[in-house]
Order: sequence, then C-alpha cells, then structure tokens
Amino acid sequence: MTRRITRTLGQVTAFLTLVFFLIFIADYQYKVLPTSIHSALPSHHTGSVITDITVTFCSSTNPFSTCRLDPETWHRVEKDLYLRSGWVTSAWLHVKRKKEEELTAHDKVVVGVRVGRLDPGVGESGQHNERWESRPGGIWVLRSSKRHDSDSDKAITAVDVLFGADAVDPRPNWVLARTPLLLNVGTEVQIARLSTRHGRPKTESKETVPRVRKDGKFKILQWSDAHLSTGTGACRDAIGPKGESSGNCEADPRTLEFIESVLDDEKPDLVVLSGDQVEGPAAPDAQSAIFKFAAPLIERSIPYAAIFGNHDDEGALSLNRAAQMSLIQTLPFSLSQPGPEQVDGVGNYFVEVLAHAPSQHSALTLYLLDTHGVTPDEKHYRGYDWVKQSQIDWFRSTSQGLKKAHSKYSHIHLDMAFIHIPLPEYAERGLVTAGGQWKEGVTAPGYNSHFYDALAEEGVVAVGCGHDHVNDYCALRPSNSPSSNAVRSSPAESDVASESAVPPSSQHGRKKGLGPWMCYAGGSGFGGYGGYGGYHRRVRVWEVDTNAGRVVTWKRLECCGEETERKIDEIVIVEGGSVVAPS
Repeated sequence: MTRRITRTLGQVTAFLTLVFFLIFIADYQYKVLPTSIHSALPSHHTGSVITDITVTFCSSTNPFSTCRLDPETWHRVEKDLYLRSGWVTSAWLHVKRKKEEELTAHDKVVVGVRVGRLDPGVGESGQHNERWESRPGGIWVLRSSKRHDSDSDKAITAVDVLFGADAVDPRPNWVLARTPLLLNVGTEVQIARLSTRHGRPKTESKETVPRVRKDGKFKILQWSDAHLSTGTGACRDAIGPKGESSGNCEADPRTLEFIESVLDDEKPDLVVLSGDQVEGPAAPDAQSAIFKFAAPLIERSIPYAAIFGNHDDEGALSLNRAAQMSLIQTLPFSLSQPGPEQVDGVGNYFVEVLAHAPSQHSALTLYLLDTHGVTPDEKHYRGYDWVKQSQIDWFRSTSQGLKKAHSKYSHIHLDMAFIHIPLPEYAERGLVTAGGQWKEGVTAPGYNSHFYDALAEEGVVAVGCGHDHVNDYCALRPSNSPSSNAVRSSPAESDVASESAVPPSSQHGRKKGLGPWMCYAGGSGFGGYGGYGGYHRRVRVWEVDTNAGRVVTWKRLECCGEETERKIDEIVIVEGGSVVAPS
C-alpha cells in the first residue's frame, strides 16, 4: 500500500513538473499566461524595456527646432550632450520605453546599440544578417519584434550618458560604449558616451556589513580631496619623484592610479571618502566623476562611506548633495546614507563595524557628518560653515542610544568620527602635534559650535578631516577644557607652523581627559591644489586592533620610489581604549 501511494505521488509530481515546464516554455515564446501571472515569472523584467533611441538637436536661433519630443512617447535623459557649452545649440538623448506587459504586436524591443559611422551589419563580423537602424549622433539600434526577446538579457532596459575619455560605468549589467557619440563638437567639449543596461537590474545578493577580521584588526583608508573632474582634468602643482615639476599632466588618471596602488597594497576593510571627491566647477556631469571614484572600490569589493565637502556640489551645473547621495547609495558596496531629514545637511549617519563573525556586536562605530560649505554669515563669521546644533543633538542622542548595546561587547568598543572641514580646535595654540606637518592656515569655521566638546564628552577617540590639502598632522589638546570661539586665521600664525612650533608632550600612556585626536588626511587629488614646498599627494590609513583597544595611523604618499610603498609618520593614538599622547 505504501509503495503504491509513493509511486502515485511520484507520477503526479512528474506530471505537474512537465506541465509547468511546457507552460513556462510556451509563455516564454508566446506569453500565453495572463499578465498578472506572467509578470511574476523569474524571466520577466519588472521594469521597462527600451523600444527606440534617438538624439535631437535644437538651436536658440531656430524657433522651429525642439529640444524635447512628445513626453507622452519619449523620455529625455536630462543631460545636454554638449554640457551647455554650445553657444546656441544643444543636443539631447531621447528613449522610448514600455513595460513588457504593455507591448503590442507592432512594438519592437531594442536588443543592440552601437555607435559609429558604419552600419554594424556591414562593418562587424557576425552582424551581417542583422538589420541595424541608423539614428542621429552615429547611433545604430538593433530592434526585435520577437516576443521572447523582451524577457531575455538581450533586451536593453535603460540608457544613460556619461562624459569624458576616462569615463567608467561600475554598475552591474551596464555597458559603456567605447566610441563617443558623433556630435561634431570641438576638443574643448567633453565627449559623450552611451551606457546601456541589458536585462533586469542586478542587486547585491546580501547586505554589505563591515566586519573585523579574524586577527581582530580593522583597517580604514581615509581618502580625501580627490577633486575629480568630468574628463581627465588638468594637474595642479604636480611634482615628480625627485621634487621636480611634472608640468602638464592628466589629473584624474594620476590620482586614481595612486589610489589603486594604495588599495592593492593596504587592502583596507573600509574606505571613508571624507569630502571633495568631485571638483564641482570642473565636473558639469558629477555622475561621471562619482563613478570614477566608485569603480576601483567596487572592482575590489571594498565597502565605502562618503560625506561631502564644500566643492562636491559647487558649480552651476553640478548635482546637489541630495542627488549625489541618492546616486552613491545605489552603487554596490556603498554604505553611504543621507541621514535624518530633520537634521541639517546631507550625510549625517553612522556605520557599525561588527566584531568577527558570527558575533553580532558592534566593535567600532564611525560617525560621519556634513560640514556644509561656505559660511552663511560672511559679515560676522568669515570663511566656512559649521556643524549645526541639530547635528550635534543628533550625534549626542545617537551615541547615547547605542551605548547600552555597545556595553555588551566583550572587548573595548571604540568610536571615531569623520568630517570634511576642520573644527576650530584644529587651529588652537598649544596643541600637541604628531605624525605630520602643519604647512598652511587652518581654514576652520569662524564660529565655534562646540562639536569638539560633544565628541569628547561622548568618548570619541579620533576625528579625521580633509579640506586643507597640505596639512597632514594629528593634534591633541593638552586637556579637554571648554574650547574657545577664537580661530587662528592669520597666515603669519599658521602657514609655517609644524611639530617644532608646538610644545610636545613628554608623557606616554593613558591620559584621562585627553582626546579626541584631530587628524588631517592630506589631499589626494591632482585636480586640487598641492603647493607649499614640494607637497606629495597622500591618504591616511587607520588600523584598529580590537583585541588591544589600539588605534594606529599612518599615511601613504604618491612619490619617491620606495616612499610610496612604506608607512609614513606612523603613530599610536589609542591604547587600551584610551587616548594616549605621543612620546
């Protein structure tokens, strides 16, 4: 009896499997199922498919030209292909798109895009049987009316435009055309390149969660002031290995080559981008610049968290902070967040670094805050903006809210913070400095909102900033007495200040009441200034040893042969969970 039941169940299962398979094949070829069922199948693209692509040209002197096609039929990619550099002309990419279930028997789906002067059906091997259709700008599209092609990975589901000879597209399933659009523009205009996505959007299979390694260590690379452009950019104050001027060079390729070498040597567990990733005025298409800094991190599967500087959204054509953060959030391995809407700025958030698996306890908390841009009150407080009270309140409440959970961690939990513009305390007299040089004036806000005091009271052990490219020192206040509103802003007082200008501490060991350490990352990008006596671009590395409650920091330089491969100005700033003064 049992055998008969088992045999019957097996036969029913086999029959149902065969029926399901046949229906699936039939639907794949002919869409025989109702839309509600068909749309739920794994082969179905939940978004839209592209049915046509074209470029329109318009002129302000020609009243009959139009920059926008019928919005009921065409979607315009909101990027002038001339990047608004044409005197009276502009060009715009338009696409037709439909949801798969809305396709009719007369619709064709774009399954191929090429850019060039020759018909791919003639000029490319293996394409001679395909009928390619010509579009303006040197675009050739291959369209299919086969029903199943809209469900296949051949179908193009999104189209974008990036700019520059060095443009990259790190998004999964996206392909960037090698040949630029044929727009007959001069060399002063950055070339426009099509990027297309094939098939459904790919998302990460699991959430990116930074964790301490098996040896108890966690390494952070602080990458600040990259100043990337749309296009390759032009070097500023570039010097060679022996301190000689490098003359003219392409800024972004050199910056990224330096960063990639450090990533491969240091193999950080997390990268903190601490502002001015984008040189706003030189990046009329901020998306192209953002993709350039994200690409080497995505390629190496390194999580990263970004905040903004004063230049990221500077410039008439640049994306604002909210738009840039929305874009960065969508990229693989990004931990970046805009933060609470009721808090001033964009990019106020924290990242929890978990202890070694399988523990779910936080071993390290990183607070990232927006330091905004120029001052809102130049008359009374010249220079730059400051951390606002809403941000300080958010930081305090967040820190205090996490303390109970952090107390359950079996080792010493540590807190660090990252900002872009330095705090006024970076410019105080009598600081204990170590691990670098003080070569230029500290361009801190003219108003002190006392965020440093909040960091000290909440037990943050170190804060890293950028902004002043040629300063790369770490500094410690002799005590945590209430800070002053005074900011040293005279070049005579700070341009040549260095370790010898500040009395060093003679003690080494645990110091109650010390901290947090204030460290500069140094400028990394050749698109930003780097003068002041043969300055080499650099980045800062932070290594946290959770077993010992220790934080060690050093820098890596783009220069000088062996100098590039070794740690520069390595110092211990935290030991046993407590801030320590340098010996």
